[in-house]
Amino acid sequence: SMVKVNMGSPILTAKEIPVVAETEQVIDAPITVDGKEYHMTAVSMGNPHAIIYIDDVNSLDLEKIGPSYENHPRFQPARVNSEFIEVKSRDHIRMRVWERGSGETWACGTGATASAMAAILRGFTDDEVRVSLRGGDLLIRFDRESRHLFMTGPAKEVFHGSIDIPEEIYSHL
Repeated sequence: SMVKVNMGSPILTAKEIPVVAETEQVIDAPITVDGKEYHMTAVSMGNPHAIIYIDDVNSLDLEKIGPSYENHPRFQPARVNSEFIEVKSRDHIRMRVWERGSGETWACGTGATASAMAAILRGFTDDEVRVSLRGGDLLIRFDRESRHLFMTGPAKEVFHGSIDIPEEIYSHL
């Protein structure tokens, strides 16, 4: 079954993301990582994301470049989640993500949302974007009126349980 989640409004102000920058927003800004210049867009969805556009996500050496982004001086002390994006069309992007503290992850809702927002800001896509991650696809829609982003994706029950709460605890609630 599919579930739609309101991911809230993106934070685009550099110092709130946080990212060290001379501009108020970081959109298509140059950054040098491992001696090579890239262009990034920085977005926070309550956690910081650096979105970088590349030609081919499959050939990316993420194990090498991921830690260099995560620990780059411009993202200290919070570090950053890095999304590497291949734009396929006006409504489809492919993404690989390096999550701070855990390495490559196969699915990241905030990362997909931040990446779609960055693609919209850059003018690469329209306001509804299918994001293909290694773990599957998510649909992200930006509502310009509310400035909220909505994520739709598959939901699976992964745990079912029950718990006994002693009466002396819940009688106070």
